[in-house]
Amino acid sequence: MFFRVVRGVPTAEELAALVGVLFQRSRVVPAAEAPARSRWRESGLPAITPRPGPGAWRASALPR
Repeated sequence: MFFRVVRGVPTAEELAALVGVLFQRSRVVPAAEAPARSRWRESGLPAITPRPGPGAWRASALPR
């Protein structure tokens, strides 16, 4: 990012405040942790994700 002072003569404090605001706005915010999945939901999901292909519909219903 580049900025240019168009009018006036900013003081060192004003420039420092501007730089501080720009750094604060451009800071990367860490993503929130994903919520823990419930054991009940995990028990209903297949261990292996179904893959498309011949016979996939039949294999999706077979026990593992």
